[in-house]
Amino acid sequence: MKIKRKIEIAVISDVHLGTYGCHAKHLLTYLNSIKPKKLILNGDIVDIWQFNKRYFPKSHLKVIKKIMTMASDGVEVIYITGNHDEMLRKFANTQIGNISIVNKKVLELDGKKAWFFHGDVFDVSIQNAKWLAKLGGYGYDCLTLLNKLYNWQLEKRGKERYSLSKKIKNSVKGTVKYINDYETIISDLAIENGYDFVICGHIHQPKMEYRDNKYGRTMYLNSGDWVENFTALEYQFKRWKIYNYNNDKLAPFIVNETDEDFEMQDLIAAITIVDQNLKKSN
Repeated sequence: MKIKRKIEIAVISDVHLGTYGCHAKHLLTYLNSIKPKKLILNGDIVDIWQFNKRYFPKSHLKVIKKIMTMASDGVEVIYITGNHDEMLRKFANTQIGNISIVNKKVLELDGKKAWFFHGDVFDVSIQNAKWLAKLGGYGYDCLTLLNKLYNWQLEKRGKERYSLSKKIKNSVKGTVKYINDYETIISDLAIENGYDFVICGHIHQPKMEYRDNKYGRTMYLNSGDWVENFTALEYQFKRWKIYNYNNDKLAPFIVNETDEDFEMQDLIAAITIVDQNLKKSN
């Protein structure tokens, strides 16, 4: 019998379902290993910017089905919109059964205030030149596809995986400054508004650290992504931690690579279950 880890809150972001860079099977392994009270989807779960109906593998559909199933089993699912799934912002404050769609969320956790949002609203490049950000998104998707092929060759030769995008990011001074500015702006705003925790995503950089200024202190948390870092945030026993798939994965929950039995009707069935539960609650 598979024993799932019970946690209070799990936070994932930047999954980018519908793109070549998404590692849906890794995410399914993680979701199959936990039993959270709340699952917070902190933006860019489905990549509507780069959505291509010719590329949406069964493993990507399985992630959606898994989330629907978790909701039907009583998990509170909070979908916070991001820039790549910004079309959902028109449905903000909508609730379907245990699934709610919001642009931001504030929760009280053991007497402390936690502020959740995706983070793109603090990205100047998106606010001032969305077309350039979208172009960069396509470039990033191509780079991750190339990286997949490169890592496939490395693994065949028994060598360690390598992230081309991380190497490029870390070697560009402007990128390092951009990330630091992003974290500082968000942390300062959280301190100004009296939030003990500020939880975001967007920049694909998992992090958990205290940030101070002359007005106070907050804990800055970033859930990372499921394109290159494979990370999530977990809250349990009044503490936060960063889950890292590469270090923490549990073998009994690994998704079968050859599993091809999932069809579109399975996804429709999962959505129907959520809808039936909604009708019962009414």
